[in-house]
Amino acid sequence: MPEKIAETAEGTVVATAEVVDGVTVTEAGPSPAKARSLWSDAWHDLRRNPLFIISSVLILLLVVMAAAPGLFTSASPRDGDLVNHYLQKPNWGHFFAPDWFGYDIQGRSIYARVIHGARASITVGITVTILVTIIGGFLGMLAGYYGGLIDSLLSRITDIFFGIPFLLGAMVILTSFEKREVWVVILALAFLGWTQIARVARGAVITVKQADYVVAARALGASTSRIMLKHILPNALAPVIVVATIALGGYIGAEATLSFLGIGLAEPTVSWGIDVSDGFQQIRNAPYVLIIPSIMVSITVLSFLMFGDAVRNALDPKLR
Repeated sequence: MPEKIAETAEGTVVATAEVVDGVTVTEAGPSPAKARSLWSDAWHDLRRNPLFIISSVLILLLVVMAAAPGLFTSASPRDGDLVNHYLQKPNWGHFFAPDWFGYDIQGRSIYARVIHGARASITVGITVTILVTIIGGFLGMLAGYYGGLIDSLLSRITDIFFGIPFLLGAMVILTSFEKREVWVVILALAFLGWTQIARVARGAVITVKQADYVVAARALGASTSRIMLKHILPNALAPVIVVATIALGGYIGAEATLSFLGIGLAEPTVSWGIDVSDGFQQIRNAPYVLIIPSIMVSITVLSFLMFGDAVRNALDPKLR
C-alpha cells in the first residue's frame, strides 16, 4: 500500500513523495498561481480592450503632432497668400500637402494649422490635468485623512469653488488679462477645475484609512507621512486617475470653447478653437474651414474620453 510521506512547495514546483515497494517516488506539479495586484489586473485587461488600443493610438498620434509638427508638414500655419489661396477649396488627392484641406479666409493652409494647432490644445489639456490632480489630490488627502475641522474647512472651500460655473468663471478670469497666452488659460482652468478631483480623493482616502493594514501601520508607530505616502496614496490613486483621464478631454473642449468665444487663446497662437471661430464666419461660403478643425477637436476629446472609460473599467472591480 503506497504511503504519502511528504508534500512541500519550493519556488514554482510542488513536490510529492510516496514510498512504493520500498522505493521513493517523487512527483512534481505546478504551484498555485501567484496573486496579482490591482494594477497588474488592470494592465492585463487594458491590453485586451479594443477601446483602449484605439484611443491610445489616437492619443499617441496627437501627442506626436503636438511635439513635432514638422514631421507632418513643412508649411507655415501663419503665412497667408490672399492673392492665390483665398478660401481655396480642399484638394483631397494631395495627401499631406499644404492644400489638402484647402485654405482659410487669410490664405493660410488649413492642414498646417490643424497640425500645429494640436500643440496648444494638448498642452492645455495635459498641463491642466496634472495641476488639478496635484491640487485636488493633496487637498482631498488632507481632508479625508485628518477629518474633523480640517475636513469641514476644506470641504466648504471645495463647495464654494464647485458652485462657480466652470466656463463662466474661466471667462471672468480670462477677461482680466490683456494677453491671453497658453499659460494664462492653463491657470484659469486649473484654478476652477480641481474640485471634482478633491472630492474623489477625499472619499477614496476615507475608505482606505479604515483598512486593516493602515490601522496596523499606525499601531506600529509609523509616521503620518509614511502612512499617507506608502499605504494610503497607492491604494487611493485608482479613482483619482480615472476621473483625471476622463476630465482631460473636457479641458481640451473647454479651451476650444473659450477660444471660439474670443476669450481663450488669441492670435498669433495657433489653436483649433480660433480656427473654428474664424470658420464660423464662412460657414455658408466655405464650410470646410469650420468643419475640419471641429472634427479635430471632436476626435481629440473623444479619444481621451474613450481612454478614460477603458481605464475606469479596468480599475473598478465592480465593473469586471
